[in-house]
Amino acid sequence: MTTTVVAPRAKHAPSRPPALDIVIPVYNEEKALVSSVQTVRSHLHTLPFEHRITIADNASTDRTRQLAQQLADRFDDVRVVCLDQKGRGRALKRAWSQSDAEVLVYMDVDLSTDLNALLPLVAPLLSGHSDLAIGSRLARTSRTVRGPRREVISRAYNLLLHGTLRARFSDAQCGFKAIRRDVAQQLLPLIQDDEWFFDTELLVVAERAGLRIHEVPVDWVDDPDSRVDIVRTAAADLRGMGRLGWALLRGRIPLTDVAQALGRASSAGAGGRLGGQMIVFAVIGALSTAAYGVLYVALRTVMGAFAANALALALTAVVNTAANRRFTFGLRGPENHLRQQLQGLLVFAAGLAVTSGTLWLMRAVGGGGHPLVEVAVLTAANLLVTVMRFVAMRMWIFRRPAAGSSGRS
Repeated sequence: MTTTVVAPRAKHAPSRPPALDIVIPVYNEEKALVSSVQTVRSHLHTLPFEHRITIADNASTDRTRQLAQQLADRFDDVRVVCLDQKGRGRALKRAWSQSDAEVLVYMDVDLSTDLNALLPLVAPLLSGHSDLAIGSRLARTSRTVRGPRREVISRAYNLLLHGTLRARFSDAQCGFKAIRRDVAQQLLPLIQDDEWFFDTELLVVAERAGLRIHEVPVDWVDDPDSRVDIVRTAAADLRGMGRLGWALLRGRIPLTDVAQALGRASSAGAGGRLGGQMIVFAVIGALSTAAYGVLYVALRTVMGAFAANALALALTAVVNTAANRRFTFGLRGPENHLRQQLQGLLVFAAGLAVTSGTLWLMRAVGGGGHPLVEVAVLTAANLLVTVMRFVAMRMWIFRRPAAGSSGRS
């Protein structure tokens, strides 16, 4: 892919990088481009920051590119980045990665978001208080004007994000966002999507890396000339959510590296939120319990109840410990792996004592004999063992060294 950059005229170029770089991605926007850029310029001149406007042209086939270049020739604070492929995410990656500004902003060319929200958007980033900032149309104090169809789709999409990827930000797709340049340098190489899912992927990865996301309620008016293909975009977003969720589950995104580079605490590891750990642990526990039940029933056909219980529990305990080490507590590599498995086996022994005791008690009162009855009772006992295992893992097996300690898992 080739990229052309048309910079402002050198004789008027600022002596130092601007504080703000406002990126406006466009594709065939010859009707709106000039008036929108002039509106943004007028507003920026009311703010006490050096600024630049970057028009990111996504292979337009009308006069958009020519008009953009005319604006760059006319105004010192306008430049153009020309791409030969479409994609909002692709345009933002290119423009942001080439910028030297302190804070990088993105807004839609239709200016659906009231520009009075720009200062509250960028101020926490310029002060260093936050890492990213997003405009939210779904905040309680936001005022939005749009049709019921887009309202329902937007709220459903964000609810789906909260349920599947455990996102906590309120509005993933509002075209009004900002990011500090040092944060963008760490995150952009990790973002795979080049189109509409770019925003969501960026925010989810940032949140999982422990970065601070500032939300600004906005006044927003729907653009009746919007050319977004809602069905196609929704399908692409669902595919993106599946890909991103799988990558996070398998630990393919170096969240800890990003957190360390930016001096943040990643939410992916043992230092993460208790609620998030409990959710992942519960999923692994449910899968382990189901696997235990299947193994027990299968083994019970060839051996006694106590032997089948011990072997099924041992096999699932080893896999459970490895899965929780990796996905719940975010630990990688071989260091301390053997010790942690041995500690897990000690917890397994305690669990075996509980379940074996349950078997013995069931036999003593005459309730045993049928494998399905036995597995039902043992599954209930395993719920108690699961709680005990989580506490042991969090407080003992996978507990990270205290700050300043030289040890590391």
